[in-house]
Amino acid sequence: MSMRWGMTVPLSGVALAEHQAVFQALTEAGFTDLWSSEVNGADAFTPLALAAAWTPGMRLGTAIAPVYTRGPGLLAMTAAAMADAAPGRFQLGIGASSPVVVGDWNAVDFTEPYARSRDVLRFLKAALAGEVVDHEYDTFTLRRFRLERPPATPPPVLLAALRPRMLRLAAAEADGVILNWLAAGDVPTALAETKSAGPEFEVAARIFVCPTEDAGYARNVGRRLIAAYLTVPAYAAFHRWLGRTEMLTPMWQAWSTGDRKGALAAIPDSLVDDLIVHGSPAECRAKVRSYAAAGITVPVMALLPTPALESGGAPTLIKTLTELGSPTLN
Repeated sequence: MSMRWGMTVPLSGVALAEHQAVFQALTEAGFTDLWSSEVNGADAFTPLALAAAWTPGMRLGTAIAPVYTRGPGLLAMTAAAMADAAPGRFQLGIGASSPVVVGDWNAVDFTEPYARSRDVLRFLKAALAGEVVDHEYDTFTLRRFRLERPPATPPPVLLAALRPRMLRLAAAEADGVILNWLAAGDVPTALAETKSAGPEFEVAARIFVCPTEDAGYARNVGRRLIAAYLTVPAYAAFHRWLGRTEMLTPMWQAWSTGDRKGALAAIPDSLVDDLIVHGSPAECRAKVRSYAAAGITVPVMALLPTPALESGGAPTLIKTLTELGSPTLN
C-alpha cells in the first residue's frame, strides 16, 4: 500500500494567506503530499511556494503546469526556484491542459499537444540538469539557454497522460505519470501502457472526494463535474478507450445539442460512484486506498464541497481533513 497520501491545494474558501493552518492540519493528519493544479484559480506554484516555507516536511507537486502557457525557459526557471526552495521535496508535473485553458483563456494556439508535451519534457530534463540547451525541437527552438541557478537536486518531471501514446512517452522519458478522471478499476488499463518504466517510476492520480453520506448531493456534484470534463474531447476519447462509449453516448448527444439538463440526467449513478469518491470520511479513505492497491503510488485527493464544509467554517474543514488523513494514522 502507498505510504504517500496527497491533497490538492489550495482549498476552496480559504485565503492563501490563511493556508498555514490548513497545511499544519494536513501534516498532523498524516498527509505527505501537497499538489496544486492550474486552471482558472490559483497558479500552480504560489501555493507550493508558501507550503515550502510553512511545511518543511511535505512533498510538493504540480498537477499540472501546462506546457503552453509559460515559455519553456520560464517554466524551467520556475521549477528550478521551487526545487531550490524545497530541495528534494518538489516534483514538476506537466501536461497539455486543454483548448479552453490554453486557447480561450491564455491566447495560445493549442496545436500538436503530444509533440509539445514531448518537446517540453525533453527540454526540462536537460535544463534542470544544468545543461546548455541549444536545440531546434519540432514545436519550438531555443538558443543557448542555461539556468543561472540550476537546482542542486533536479526535480523529477512527471507527465500527465490519458491514452496509450502519452502513457508510453511518460514511461520512456519522464520520471512518472499523472492520471486523472479514472476509476480505481481503470488503473490497471492505464498502467499496462507504462510497463517499460523503471522501478522508481511514480504514478500520481487526482481523485475527486466528496466526504458526505448524502449520496444524492454527492451525485449531483459529481454529475456537474462529469458533464463539464468528459465532454472535453481529450477526456471523451480517454473514456471511449476505457470502454465507456455506450454509457456516455447519451450524455454526449444531449450536450452536443445544448441540452444541459438532459446531459446531466443521462449520467448514470454507477458512473458517478466509480469516478467520484463519496461517503463518510472513513468510506472515502477506504475508496482512495483502493487506488493505491491498484497501483497508484501517490493518491491525491481533490476535496469537493459539501453542505457541512460550506456552512461549518474552519473547524469543520480541519475536522474533515483529520478524518480523511493517512490510514496509517487513523
